Amino acid sequence: MASIGDISAAQLSRYNGTNDALPILVAIRGKIYDVTSGKSFYGPGGSYAMFSGKDASRALAKMSTKQEDVVADLDGLTDKEIGVLDDWDRKFAAKYPVVGRVTDS
Repeated sequence: MASIGDISAAQLSRYNGTNDALPILVAIRGKIYDVTSGKSFYGPGGSYAMFSGKDASRALAKMSTKQEDVVADLDGLTDKEIGVLDDWDRKFAAKYPVVGRVTDS
């Protein structure tokens, strides 16, 4: 996918896997990754579908699949949780292309 550039969180929400004409996107720390190649995980019905179309930073840091944790807010996370998020960021960067940034997260 070509770069989508800077978009808002509201715009990002369109890329949640429910429209086959659009890629599936997940953001970490505002960086947007195209995870379409992992559709079986991030598409509708997938184990990580709740992350699609959102900045999943907090949930990844906490290793949580709770909907209330699928937000960009990192306030109050422990050093260990930030380390976990760093690991996730590296894993995503190695596997998926960065296609833009969330402007309001």
